[in-house]
Amino acid sequence: MLERQADATRQYIDSVATYEAYEEALAEASKVRGGMYWHKGPAAAPENVYLVRTSASGSEKSLGPRSPETEAIYASFRRRKELAEARCDGLKAALLKHKRMNRALRVGRVAPIIVEILNRLAATNLGPHFRVVGTHALYAYESAAGITFEDEAVATRDIDLLWDVRKRVAFATALSKVDSSMLGVLQKVDPTFRIRNSQKYTAVNKDGFEVDIIRREQMSDDPHPIRLSDDEEDFGVAQAPHAQELLDSPQFSAVIVATNGDMARMTTLEPMAFVRFKRWMSALPQRDPLKRRRDALQAEAVEEVVQEYLPQWAQD
Repeated sequence: MLERQADATRQYIDSVATYEAYEEALAEASKVRGGMYWHKGPAAAPENVYLVRTSASGSEKSLGPRSPETEAIYASFRRRKELAEARCDGLKAALLKHKRMNRALRVGRVAPIIVEILNRLAATNLGPHFRVVGTHALYAYESAAGITFEDEAVATRDIDLLWDVRKRVAFATALSKVDSSMLGVLQKVDPTFRIRNSQKYTAVNKDGFEVDIIRREQMSDDPHPIRLSDDEEDFGVAQAPHAQELLDSPQFSAVIVATNGDMARMTTLEPMAFVRFKRWMSALPQRDPLKRRRDALQAEAVEEVVQEYLPQWAQD
């Protein structure tokens, strides 16, 4: 592994600070989504005016008749909304400048489609239902540590997303607000994504990039088999051995940077959970020998990074 160059490190730190400020601004803006307006009463009583709150989905709720209290609520809402929008717009413009600098200084090396997928999941509030597992998790570790792994360790053409089946009702609710299927969400990133006929938990695009969605092995009242929506063309979800241990491990989060300078937040496993999982995978006699060697290489590399750069994640 190599340490990131000093100028690239400074740029990464600055761009992450702006990105995190933008995340906070989006969270604040979400509290004032929709709008408010004054609704006049019926023709028989036009003097009756009510304050109505509208949601982003179009639903409406009366907050009461016009009064000093509701006028104060209206004024406060408009002020907060204007400030939130101005803050988001300003930070979005700052992120565009950081994108150019990230690209110029070669800060990132993640495939842009990974960042696009993660940002799409975040924008649709589906992100909390998934963790990135497998090889792509290394990009989160190297970003946080300020290093780059050897190309051999991170070479892959697919991303594995671990889905928490225990939260399937909340996931279905979130999905229904943005699309009819999980495949539809991916197709907003790249319309060429299709589910593989021979492997229903995998979607592949025209460039051969794959998205795999996995879950823990069936337990208690888990449904099986399961699709992520009622759409017959949507993802099935593959059971994965030891996935429950991955769900139970603490989360690890870092901002990653694509080769084009774009950024996204990646949520994955705490690094030592990754090390344990990869060591277990490397010892499976039925696993492809080439993959077993890569598993062992990744486990060793991540453990070394923890010891040297991320000691707060080391375990006694």
